[in-house]
Amino acid sequence: MIYPWHAAQWQKLAEHWQQQPNAWLFTGKQNTGKTAFARHLAQALLCETPKSRHEPCGQCPSCHLFAQQSHPDFYELTPEIPEGEAVGRKLLQIKIDAVRALINDIQLTSVRGGRRVVLVHPAESMNLQAANGLLKVLEEPPADVVFILVTHARDKLLPTIKSRCRQMLLSPPGREEALQFLHTRGMADAEALLAFHSGAPLFEPAPEQDALRRELLELLAAPRLLGILDYAAAFDKQKWPLAVFLDWLHKWLLDIGLSARQMPPLYYPAHASALHKVAVQTDAAALFALLGSLSALAPYGHHTLNVKMQLERILIDYLTFWQNK
Repeated sequence: MIYPWHAAQWQKLAEHWQQQPNAWLFTGKQNTGKTAFARHLAQALLCETPKSRHEPCGQCPSCHLFAQQSHPDFYELTPEIPEGEAVGRKLLQIKIDAVRALINDIQLTSVRGGRRVVLVHPAESMNLQAANGLLKVLEEPPADVVFILVTHARDKLLPTIKSRCRQMLLSPPGREEALQFLHTRGMADAEALLAFHSGAPLFEPAPEQDALRRELLELLAAPRLLGILDYAAAFDKQKWPLAVFLDWLHKWLLDIGLSARQMPPLYYPAHASALHKVAVQTDAAALFALLGSLSALAPYGHHTLNVKMQLERILIDYLTFWQNK
């Protein structure tokens, strides 16, 4: 299936169906339906009796196999969690062994006599070795093989990979359309969650993170040392990566910057009053310095460092910033 806000892009693709490239790259914001669009395209390419506008029929043997995730000519590369292991704070990657196995498989002939389709998502999760391995097969692709890459972070891909793909931007829905989508699914606190997720409505519900994020926002509005130490310990118990906290705080600081310029907050609109109180006493240089320290930590967001200690240091720096010292 594709989501309603991508119907126009599908129509554009269908109008030029006979000029299919050997590699697609779908780009756009995370949690907006890009992977669903890519799967829809993959099923359509494999379908044996497609409908009008090249939609997959959903009835032929290939469509049944695709729905059961057992189509022999469909290959999927995505980060895998090793059996028996927890994700924890690890950064999941697509590694070279998976790419090598794929290359061996697609050298064989098609099982059902049609195209073969390879889906890679998110493409930026390939490590450098894997990306270079995939690049080699993109440069000299086997006959009747279509590669579909999906990325949330286009700039993290090798330029040479991007240059060998036909790129299509899949835009997110408008705010009202996204809110309607969430309301029809009974999402509580839809407006606040949609704002936090930058208007992307397909986020995974995470009530435990939502609760701890609300505690953080209360602390950021009126920070105190004992509260900082307690919060760092509570966050650390969840075994979430530092990247989660950095995202929460980064968005708060960006909203402070907007409020300081008399602009409405983007990520935490329900906390506009608290943001304004912080913003009126904010020194721009101090705000940029704090944002810079978060950016410096970003590459270590999934590192096996002491998250509790990092949170304590960051929040104490925020306390100093908040006190305008």
